[in-house]
Amino acid sequence: MLPLPFRSAKDLAAAVRRKTVGAVELLELYVARMEKYNPRLNAIVVTDLLGARARARAADRALARGQVWGPLHGVPITVKESFDVAGMPTTWGVPELKDSVATKNALLVDRLLGAGAVLFGKTNVPLYLADWQSYNAIYGTTRNPWDPERVPGGSSGGAAAALAAGLTGLEAGSDIGASIRNPAHYCGVFGHKPTWGIVSPRGQALHGNVAETDIAVVGPMARSADDLDLALRIVAGPDEVDGAGWQLRLPPPRKKTLREYRVAVVLADPNCDVDVEVQDRLQAVADFLGRKRAKVSDRGRPDVDTREAHRVYIQLLRSATCGRLTAEEFDRNRDAARRVAPDDESYYARMVRANTLYHRDWLAANETRHRMRLRWAEFFKDWDVLLCPAAASAAFPHDQEGERHERTIVVNGKRVPTTDQMFWAGYSCLVYLPATVAPCGFTPAGLPVGVQIVAPQYGDRTAIHFARLLEREFQAFVPPEGY
Repeated sequence: MLPLPFRSAKDLAAAVRRKTVGAVELLELYVARMEKYNPRLNAIVVTDLLGARARARAADRALARGQVWGPLHGVPITVKESFDVAGMPTTWGVPELKDSVATKNALLVDRLLGAGAVLFGKTNVPLYLADWQSYNAIYGTTRNPWDPERVPGGSSGGAAAALAAGLTGLEAGSDIGASIRNPAHYCGVFGHKPTWGIVSPRGQALHGNVAETDIAVVGPMARSADDLDLALRIVAGPDEVDGAGWQLRLPPPRKKTLREYRVAVVLADPNCDVDVEVQDRLQAVADFLGRKRAKVSDRGRPDVDTREAHRVYIQLLRSATCGRLTAEEFDRNRDAARRVAPDDESYYARMVRANTLYHRDWLAANETRHRMRLRWAEFFKDWDVLLCPAAASAAFPHDQEGERHERTIVVNGKRVPTTDQMFWAGYSCLVYLPATVAPCGFTPAGLPVGVQIVAPQYGDRTAIHFARLLEREFQAFVPPEGY
């Protein structure tokens, strides 16, 4: 059994309920670990230890009276810095917002607290949540527990690093461009990107905005698939306004055992090459499933042109995030869009065009997206899940020079644009599909690799259940050495 700090939130809650460990004792364990290891990692960047200690004492008193607040009673947790927590700053790494303090909790935070959690801090993010690294001018750089010279991912990089190092019991992240999935992959933990719209993002937006952002979701990160399932059950569902008219009823997992699953496997794509060390780990999963007598195919694919899908994803992604541009930035993007050649399909050209897209063109892209969504639905009549990479490589070295679209990573010995791997971000989330990332082993250099498990729309429990089966029979969470 794993040491106490690395156990699942579900196990921690059970230990508190059995009174084998107190809520105060458990909180102090994580605080002590944070004080010891966080200076090296810089994963947890904001804390409220006074409030957390008061809540932990109240949790112990309640339990002594026979009162259980919920399934996370007494479990110490942190959340991504972008979620509002009353009395704590919410900056998204933006220097101009360094003194911005939330006055109320995000809905997801309230639901986790309602389930009994003890929230003691917030974890680091990149500027505007817009990088696969996690650094900003306010809080500095977060490092990967497996190799501090490498990134933990982004934008939920602090969350993944804190989980992997055993500094927190459970986490919550957000994802519009693999911001839950790539940190889980880089740090060897579990992450779930829910079906779009099933978890309210209220209180996870700049400037108090309340309109739901296209493609973007919020969801759980953890050290076990059971925790993903538990946390999703807690946080999913409409807010109080939408809840007056509809309820969420996610279908159960499609199958019970690995042998019953029909699994399509994608190792690489012309839009984004994948390092052979990552492909090898995904192939190992496919080979294992074959030995388990699951139906596995490397030819099963949705009837979708992946080049068009990637183009539309970048178009809608950058359109979804362009609202944060100032008037001057918008004008610069409009000028840049006019200067790029009509046949320029680089990430930069696609980005500046999308940042200034006419609504008529957005509607055309949205129609294309929804036609693809229906083709994916047809695909999932024959297949239960699709396995694919979460990123093009394992965690890469820190690189904070220049603009993101100018940077490169090494894939199969060649320097390629880091933005190429946005393909694996958009493959599923362009069309609103849920995807779970689960650990599937390590590269020869000892870096974690995760497999992305894509399921049909509203098939969140299928994706998580498949991850649970892999966790039990193939690869569970492994703590990094030295923690």
